[in-house]
Amino acid sequence: MYPCIGRGHGGRVIRASLLWSRTLADIGAMRIWRGRVESSEVKWSYDRSELIADGIVHGIGLSAALVGVTALIFYATVWSTSGQLAAASIYGAGLVLTLSVSFLYNLYPVCRTKWLLRRLDHSAIFVLIAATYTPFLQRGWDDPFLFSMLIGMWAVALLGIAIKCLLPGRFDRLAILLYLAMGWGGVLAAKSLFAALSATTLVLVVVGGLIYSVGIIFHVWERLRFQNAIWHGFVVAGSAVHYSAVLSCISGASAA
Repeated sequence: MYPCIGRGHGGRVIRASLLWSRTLADIGAMRIWRGRVESSEVKWSYDRSELIADGIVHGIGLSAALVGVTALIFYATVWSTSGQLAAASIYGAGLVLTLSVSFLYNLYPVCRTKWLLRRLDHSAIFVLIAATYTPFLQRGWDDPFLFSMLIGMWAVALLGIAIKCLLPGRFDRLAILLYLAMGWGGVLAAKSLFAALSATTLVLVVVGGLIYSVGIIFHVWERLRFQNAIWHGFVVAGSAVHYSAVLSCISGASAA
């Protein structure tokens, strides 16, 4: 009923516009929301070069993540406590999950399945942010404020996932604000984190956050050619820096 739309011969650009609905069964139809009919278009228009560039970025990021997470878990298994191992495992799972879903979504042919993957892709960002915070906040497990913040991070992540999965396309700007609020929420716990983490770890956390934040400019700059590949390049770079921060955090805990 909804055949996948791929590239034809002659280098034609993939162009597809499907109407979002609140359920997958309603894709391609108008939807009624609070007594009024709305249509929300999701467009996908990238040429062959852009898709290749994006695929390369994703391939590099996912490959590096698989190798890096394997090394991280091995290190944590040998040198860290059970709590630190659990936190590292949550972070690693969140990182690989996010990059894997993003890879599938961005390179999948345009069809109904792609828009399901879109929901999962945007939801996975909330998972990655909360998962990245987990090893750092775990260091202050005995601090009631840091423990509460960890619970709060995952609560906001669940809220964001619910918005993206149940109300797709309706609150995209709110979602971006939630991404930024979660990402920089650590500022609220700066004093406690200064006491729990090394200077190296803190610097890496901040630098990674700045890379992600600058990347959002390209995420919303849809008219720019290679915009998607550039945005994902920032994601991979930010992820690499935050991976270094997590490794530094666990190494510091082990040394202590």
